[in-house]
Amino acid sequence: MNPPSAKSTVVTTSVETLGGRADTGQAPAQKPGDGYVQSFARGLAVIRSFSAQAPEQTLSAVAAATGLTRAGARRILLTLQTLGYVKSDGKYYQLTPRIMELGFAYLSSTPLWNLAEPVMERLSDEIRESCSAAVLDGDEIVYVLRVHTHKIMSTNLSVGSRLPACWTSMGRVLLASESDESLRALLAARDRRQFTALTEQNDEKLLQRILEVRAQGWALVDQELEEGLISIAAPVKNGAGRTVAALNISGQANRNSVQMMREQLLPQLLAATQHISQLLRASGRMQL
Repeated sequence: MNPPSAKSTVVTTSVETLGGRADTGQAPAQKPGDGYVQSFARGLAVIRSFSAQAPEQTLSAVAAATGLTRAGARRILLTLQTLGYVKSDGKYYQLTPRIMELGFAYLSSTPLWNLAEPVMERLSDEIRESCSAAVLDGDEIVYVLRVHTHKIMSTNLSVGSRLPACWTSMGRVLLASESDESLRALLAARDRRQFTALTEQNDEKLLQRILEVRAQGWALVDQELEEGLISIAAPVKNGAGRTVAALNISGQANRNSVQMMREQLLPQLLAATQHISQLLRASGRMQL
């Protein structure tokens, strides 16, 4: 994997959510039978308890964040410390740079990001706006590549950051590739927060907007997640024609109107996603 340029971000271990939605770290309600290794799941929960909001934690804080006992949390932290993934000054624990190996394993095994990065950098240079790529994980999108021009959100977005899929342009593009049954189930269990005055909260209207995205092949979201933020996204598809990621252009609504995004930026975005899709097909990679 080629080293990332200074301008773009390729890998990090931070996991952020808009509004700080907590991850309890508890095991899922439905476990996959005897193959489920609870101790391993608890170890991952401890790792996920660290974030931009909690980069350093006491033993008690880790236990509270994960639902583990102090003794259980201590054993896992000491194991991670022995392996070099955690360090401690005797009171506070924090992750070490070695933890990046875990995220790098995913990115280095997926050629899409190597193919997409130079295309996204050229696009960002041409339009003078930020460009991002994301994949779907449940009802959230996860940022996997970012090319910055300037800060566009009050939340500090980086690779690994998560946002609710329903009110992001990349989220709607990715949701559009899901089945109708999956969409209805996701909408029934979705986040109910009203992020802005424009946040759509009606399930049927949200479903209709996602189906419109499916039909037209792109999505535009105007200030539904954060006031002043407007973005437009399109899908990246593999050789089988399956949507495997989404690319977006984001900007400030006070200098990027809906009409301008559609007429000026959308054609360049579609050209970029088509180019990346062609590169992915040429690489012979069918899946992420």
